[in-house]
Amino acid sequence: MMTKYISMALVAIFMSGSAPAIAKDKSQRSENNITFFDSGKFSGLPFSDAVKVGNLLFLSGEIASERQPDNSFKVIPGGIKAETQRIFENIRVSLNEKGYDMKDIIKCTVMLADMSEWAEFNEVYQTFFSKPYPARSAFGVSGLALGAKAEVECIAAKYTRHTSSCLGVGCPHSPQSLT
Repeated sequence: MMTKYISMALVAIFMSGSAPAIAKDKSQRSENNITFFDSGKFSGLPFSDAVKVGNLLFLSGEIASERQPDNSFKVIPGGIKAETQRIFENIRVSLNEKGYDMKDIIKCTVMLADMSEWAEFNEVYQTFFSKPYPARSAFGVSGLALGAKAEVECIAAKYTRHTSSCLGVGCPHSPQSLT
């Protein structure tokens, strides 16, 4: 019986339009300040390119693939360095389309199919970042989509400056109003 009520509630939420919806073109903002980006790049796959929550941008994992004439995808040739270069070029483009830059990245999660290629990955990685570097985690994995050697997901943040007239109780940016 409880399952029936939960199902009815979910249907009501989606029918009312108050739940976030994935855009069919570029993006769609929901009432709760969440934007789902769908450029069509991952067309047919069950995830968004990125999701923006406030000033944070969460990018989906990026591998170094390119679309083939038959509309399928294939990892680019050239090994870990070529793949890493393409991954970060794609990340830069994705960020720029959404109003962010590489300097806005605060966290990267790196997945490598072969941890022995970590040093080669880092050689290319360092050409895209300078100090202070984003926080980062790196994991060895047993497999990645399309046989890729690397996948990277990132979180970016825009700094927003608040005026001194808005720092007290009742200000939407004050610590008291965040609880």
